[in-house]
Amino acid sequence: MSIIGKAGALCTLALAWAMPAGAKDLSPQDYAVARAEIVNLSNRLMIASDARDADTYAASFAKDGVLNWIGGIEHGREEIRQAIAEWRAKLAAPPTDATSQPRTRHFVLNHDITIAPDGRTGKGLVYWFALTNRTPQKDVQVLYFGHVVEYYVKEDGKWLFSKREVFNESLQNRALFYPDLGEKDPRTTP
Repeated sequence: MSIIGKAGALCTLALAWAMPAGAKDLSPQDYAVARAEIVNLSNRLMIASDARDADTYAASFAKDGVLNWIGGIEHGREEIRQAIAEWRAKLAAPPTDATSQPRTRHFVLNHDITIAPDGRTGKGLVYWFALTNRTPQKDVQVLYFGHVVEYYVKEDGKWLFSKREVFNESLQNRALFYPDLGEKDPRTTP
């Protein structure tokens, strides 16, 4: 076996060992492709949000997708598109003679993704944070942070969100603990 063949076999073995339990019925290659497509889906959603692109944001959801976020609960692509468009429109447009503008950038990381054995649905736990340079002193600061519980569905060969529950741990929808993240009630845990 060539060096490339050995390296590929080792990568496949390592991926199979590292796959979440729910994904063990999938081949390592199928899991890797699904995971990469889902991570890209999450990234694309954040880029669309920062670009004020409500159409691309909404298109990331299944037709009957649900978005549960700080703005409320939206059902279906059109409600999601409208809510995101209204939310992003609240940002003041720069003056017509502006040559730059302050920005906020959202980031997603630490994707913990499980794919169902049939390869058609999945669930993810994702951390997120936002940086902004929209500050009086013109520096960069952390604006918000939190996590997301994401549910995925594969429709017409494409991964989409079937539901997305966004927890902004900087605002009022934060909790004492999050069981989805493996946290236990700190009041009862020694």
